[in-house]
Amino acid sequence: MIKLIDKHKTLIKRYQKKFKLSDYQLLWLVFFKGVLITIIIFKIF
Repeated sequence: MIKLIDKHKTLIKRYQKKFKLSDYQLLWLVFFKGVLITIIIFKIF
């Protein structure tokens, strides 16, 4: 389980660096992604 968490943190840091996102920007991006996915799921079902 620890390996999975460490891998996840590494991937987040990699994409954050690749797209030059701050922690704050990343949080907003993930928030809106969740809202969008929720809207799509509610429209389907």
